[in-house]
Amino acid sequence: MTTEIIKTDTLVVGAGQAGVAMSEHLSKLGVPHLVLERSRIAERWRSGRWDSLVANGPAWHDRFPGLEFDDVDPDGFAPKERVADYFEAYAKKFNAPIRTGVEVKSVVRNVGRPGFTVETSEGVIEASRVVAATGPFQRPVIPPIAPQDPRLLQIHSADYRNPQQLPAGAVLVVGAGSSGVQIADELQRSGKQVYLSVGAHDRPPRAYRNRDFCWWLGVLGEWDQAAMKPGREHVTIAVSGAHGGRTIDFRGLAHRGMTLVGVTESFNNGVVTFKQDLRDNLKRGDENYLALLDAADAYIERNGLDLPEEPEARETYPDPECVKNPLLDLDLAEAGITSIIWATGFAVDYSWLQVAAFDDKGKPQHQRGVSSEPGVYFLGLPWQSRRGSSFIWGVWHDAKHVADHIATQRKYLDYKDAEQREAALHSTASTKAAGTVDA
Repeated sequence: MTTEIIKTDTLVVGAGQAGVAMSEHLSKLGVPHLVLERSRIAERWRSGRWDSLVANGPAWHDRFPGLEFDDVDPDGFAPKERVADYFEAYAKKFNAPIRTGVEVKSVVRNVGRPGFTVETSEGVIEASRVVAATGPFQRPVIPPIAPQDPRLLQIHSADYRNPQQLPAGAVLVVGAGSSGVQIADELQRSGKQVYLSVGAHDRPPRAYRNRDFCWWLGVLGEWDQAAMKPGREHVTIAVSGAHGGRTIDFRGLAHRGMTLVGVTESFNNGVVTFKQDLRDNLKRGDENYLALLDAADAYIERNGLDLPEEPEARETYPDPECVKNPLLDLDLAEAGITSIIWATGFAVDYSWLQVAAFDDKGKPQHQRGVSSEPGVYFLGLPWQSRRGSSFIWGVWHDAKHVADHIATQRKYLDYKDAEQREAALHSTASTKAAGTVDA
């Protein structure tokens, strides 16, 4: 730790995809800045996910504009380590001023003078502005219904690495978004009996008529939706790039031996209770899937595109027994369940950012990343400006908007009135005159 106080114009907290994008745009605009990362660049990609994770979008799509994946097929899905290496290489490409191994402990607004005082594990930093680029995956959430049973291994999906991590026995996976369904699939492939608790979800086709769903959402304008539709706050998306990328079909998983159940409601004396909503949740996912196929077909016809027809995409598995007669109660011991994996999402944690920038629920108050608290900015939030904001390329575009705002604010603060300009001219003239005399 150093006792010297470091001063910078803009401090960026976090060097994941958001922090790297922010640094690039600030560098292009000539804004002096410093990026702090408590671990390594893109650390969550390296150590905060399971071993077999790959990107959910193809390599041509899930990247920044300034650098391609040179060793990944454009239509392939980059492994997590390769994604982390990509961001590290991207940061080196423009010499991003990133300091790793430095944890930000607190940010407070100065009193009687502009800017913020930032306490870190390496000392104090004074910054005119602060960008919180730590993203949305900060604190794993396990709901309070989790049973207090020492016989069960219970972990969040953030702590899951591979099937060998779990004891012998069946597994209950709670949550069937992208993480939950991929983990459940991996566990089933390893030979484990898996129970998958399925809630409300979107289930887009991985690809349709020779185009990835990322392409379809782009040309259909879905990525540019400005706000989430009402009532969809708890709707997850079930999509996977694993095994070369494939459409998630829950009935297909069940026909391979997985047991689907509804939303996990409670635990009592070793018995778990599920809501009677499995069929409705699957139906909703099917409707989302078919709606995208319909929109894609209409787009192809409207634009006269020559893309191969794919009638088999509308074929579905029949309802398996677990859907026809869904389990509502399950004795964990009788089912042989020894592990529960909670794929139940994350919460933000800005406890270090001690400024008036949050609502009464602790959520950032902002407009496209520009906080209600002057000098504070956010980056990497879901729906920050549009639906695509939480994706790699979406973060890059949001970072540009935030950087432009910072540059504009700097111009305002650099303004000098007539009297100040006159004083500056006199000061410059005096300095030149003194230099002439000395010569």
